[in-house]
Amino acid sequence: MNKKPEQPPEATGASKQKTQTNHGKMVVKLLAVVLGMFGFGFALVPLYDVFCDLTGLNGKTANSAAVYEVMEVDESRTITIDFITRTNTGMAWKFEAEKRQVKVHPGQMNEINFTVNNPTTHSVVGQAVPSVSPGTAALFLNKTECFCFEQQVLQAGESAVMPMRFYVDPQLPDDISYFALQYTLYDVTATAGDLVMNRGE
Repeated sequence: MNKKPEQPPEATGASKQKTQTNHGKMVVKLLAVVLGMFGFGFALVPLYDVFCDLTGLNGKTANSAAVYEVMEVDESRTITIDFITRTNTGMAWKFEAEKRQVKVHPGQMNEINFTVNNPTTHSVVGQAVPSVSPGTAALFLNKTECFCFEQQVLQAGESAVMPMRFYVDPQLPDDISYFALQYTLYDVTATAGDLVMNRGE
């Protein structure tokens, strides 16, 4: 009966070492892939924000004041704008637009007021986040003053009137004669303690 020749101990050790080396290389490669995907995921956020800012894809508006320069008002066009107000889950404020809808001409400076009330027994810090639909219109909505540019503080039972001044760029595409501007209020008190203290809390 033929017996299979035994492999020399040296060869067996070398084979095991080679296998371990290959496994080690594979683990390093897998870790590199995981770390790369993790980093790419973080990179997607600012890249997406830049893309949205450039295209108005998700209806984001500028988060800083625009400068209004005297321009010719296009009275041949009328743009209808709906104002929608909502509060995020956990935000107790009452939040309303002075007018639900306005009609404006491109190039015309306009102002609308929003009212808020804090019915709670403690100070609350709010942050308004705007969005426009259709998203393309966001590129042509210019706000020269807006409560959404900074956090707002209301003491217990306090009410306030918050103005928003804006104009629609005359370059707004001809096929857009209507858009909606929505503001969502978030309670950011937990991350804005210093701001509350500055208001005398």
